[in-house]
Amino acid sequence: MAITADQVPLIMSAGATALGLAALLWALRVSDGARGAARKYKDRSSDLETLLAEHRSILGAHPGVILVWQGDALEPDSEEMTPPELYGSPVALAGLLSFTDDAISPDPAVRIIEGLADLEARDSSGQDTTLRIRMRELRDTGQAFSLTIIGPSGRFLEADGRTAGARAVVWVTDTTIKGLEESSARGKLEEARQVIARDPTAFLDMLGKAPFPAWRVSGMGKLQWVNPSYIEAVDGVNLDRVLDRQLMLDQASADQARKTISDGADIDETRHMIINGERRAMRVLTFPLSGGAGAMAFDVTAQENAREELNRHVRAHDETLNHVADAVAIFGADRKLTFYNKAFRDMWDLDESFLLDRPNHGQLLDRLRERRKLPARTNYAEWRAEELSYYLDIDGVKEDTWSLPDDRTLSVTRQRHPMGGLLLLFKDITGELDLKTKFNAIVKTQASTLDNLHEAVVVFGGDGRLKLFNKAFEHLWSLDHDTLKDHPDYSAVIEDCVPLFHDLDVWDAIKRHITDPSARARQSTTGEMRRSDGSILTYLTHPLPDGNTLIAFADVTATRRVESALRDRAEAFEAADRLKTEFVRNVSYQLRSPLTVIFGYAELLETKRNGDLTERQSDYVSAILSASDHLSKLIENILDLAMIEAGRMDLDVKDVDLAHVIDESVEMVVSKAEDTQINVRADIIGDLGVIRADERRIKQILFNLISNSLRFTESGGEIVVASQRVGDMVTLSVRDNGRGLEADKRATSFDSFVSGDQRGAGLGLALVKHFVDLHGGIVGMKPVDGGGLEVTCWLPVKVTKSAQNQELLLTESVPA
Repeated sequence: MAITADQVPLIMSAGATALGLAALLWALRVSDGARGAARKYKDRSSDLETLLAEHRSILGAHPGVILVWQGDALEPDSEEMTPPELYGSPVALAGLLSFTDDAISPDPAVRIIEGLADLEARDSSGQDTTLRIRMRELRDTGQAFSLTIIGPSGRFLEADGRTAGARAVVWVTDTTIKGLEESSARGKLEEARQVIARDPTAFLDMLGKAPFPAWRVSGMGKLQWVNPSYIEAVDGVNLDRVLDRQLMLDQASADQARKTISDGADIDETRHMIINGERRAMRVLTFPLSGGAGAMAFDVTAQENAREELNRHVRAHDETLNHVADAVAIFGADRKLTFYNKAFRDMWDLDESFLLDRPNHGQLLDRLRERRKLPARTNYAEWRAEELSYYLDIDGVKEDTWSLPDDRTLSVTRQRHPMGGLLLLFKDITGELDLKTKFNAIVKTQASTLDNLHEAVVVFGGDGRLKLFNKAFEHLWSLDHDTLKDHPDYSAVIEDCVPLFHDLDVWDAIKRHITDPSARARQSTTGEMRRSDGSILTYLTHPLPDGNTLIAFADVTATRRVESALRDRAEAFEAADRLKTEFVRNVSYQLRSPLTVIFGYAELLETKRNGDLTERQSDYVSAILSASDHLSKLIENILDLAMIEAGRMDLDVKDVDLAHVIDESVEMVVSKAEDTQINVRADIIGDLGVIRADERRIKQILFNLISNSLRFTESGGEIVVASQRVGDMVTLSVRDNGRGLEADKRATSFDSFVSGDQRGAGLGLALVKHFVDLHGGIVGMKPVDGGGLEVTCWLPVKVTKSAQNQELLLTESVPA
């Protein structure tokens, strides 16, 4: 039979009634009728005691403690609240007493109230308050409350206060406790049992006012009793409706109760279910009772959400660490490996199965030592103990380096993990140390290089302070080394330089290039300084990629003097060259007139108009004509050379059939070659076509080249005039199998008035080079295998006006 809320007062006074009935039965025992009545009341008292024992078991399974103040303790005008009665789980009581002060009071209830009354708390609306304030409001106005108290060592307590008739009830639950883990709490368990062994008549009323669902099922698994919170949770309207329809929180609750009845053991499960139309996480506790089982359900949605959020953060944290390039290992408080990333496994080349077995820190060190992966230590046991001592005593972060047998260098960082244990970070710094070593070497090399430079070099930062300088800078401006090494400001450095160069406008312009970050100012500049000591400096400002600015000074005093001397000498040479050219031209013209007269009279004599000549006279006339012809050509060559060097010769460019010109040139010298029994032939490859050139100068080129080869070729030799077209160029070469020319003479063979055999005037090859240059081509000479010499000219197919004036332009571009 279920007990309703209306029957609670009757049950609560059952104890006193039982005592009165016992006395009455004793007085009436002489009467047979009295014996029947006594038996009836005795049975009734026994049933009530059984029912109260069942509810005592239910309250004993509550995961917290229940504080109850009777009506007299709630009078508003009382100065102090009377100590409450204490009920609930002995385990929970022991947990709460573990962090209270025994000196407060021998009464556990007083100790709990005083220990929690002034701790930081927050109500359901998020407002900060304390348990003492809300208990006073409960006593004065009957205002209910629900608080979350932040206890010592990060523990969270839930406190709910309600009025129950003439009583005030406060439920205190440690939501962070999962069991008694501290020895001090175990020692107080017996004390908690003695406190709860009080009058159980108020248990049913307190459960009826509890803010969490509570219920009882029969041995057959049927609902026998539920509290109002249960009715609200299942939307059951009233108790009769819930019992008639057997509305369970969920099917799993019914199965859990039946399992508790069958196994006779407590069951604690957390699962999600629909409460008041919302999906909530509920912790359901079931425990065996006489004739059935009792149960309570606590809303732990916030805790489960926090746990899930924590798990997500842990997974995200682990996933992030798994992608970190450095090796990470986390050991728990039990010194066992709880996490490692891929980089850790790869760094130490460890088997996945070994790591998944969660070895402890010492086992991991032993495994690495076996595989010769740890630094060499003279006393491994002592070093191992030192590594493991960090679990007991570590303040902040501990770092050192390991030099491994495989020539790697690791940076090892140890720090305490927030969840307990130790976090180890291994970073391979081998490359970093190599780079650092190379960098230091580069810095030293740079400093040495700068100090050995003849130029003075100084670097200023964007803030205008000196960053770098070399010894040449100190000596050039007579500066003090101790002053410079303190990185003075630009203005302080220049102040010591002003006595040697006092133009402040130049110094200010240089400063703007140093301190002005604009793109316009960050440009390279050059300039010249004429100092008061008579020296001349050139300077260069150049912006560096790191925002600094380099300034270089070079003493060009000697260079300027040499340039001046060279300039004077060049002017003298030019004047002499002009005089030489004028002299050659005047002399050539002066020679041409008598030469013409001689040549004319010689030809007249040769015609024999004035009479016959003897054989000897004919030979004399032939010699005069030959010498006159040679002298005439020599004069023409000298005049051409003078015109070319004066830049006054222009080409008569027109279409030229190069193959025809080559044939004519060969035929022109054949007669002369026959006298010396030298074979002259043409070797034209492919179709040369028509080129744009000066035909007269091309013939002169060929004539001079062939004549030169005739001079160096013995009787019976051969001269080959070859030509072919290659793209936009044509080659024109003369090759002989004569005695050739020494290497030192080939180097100067194209100079004017230089003869290879001292038989000529040295103008033939010089004119060839000048004529080829005027056409925009090039000329070269090389020896022939087996003896001989080959001179090759490369000529463009179409000579341009710029090519015609090339030599003149080059002459005018050279500074005086």
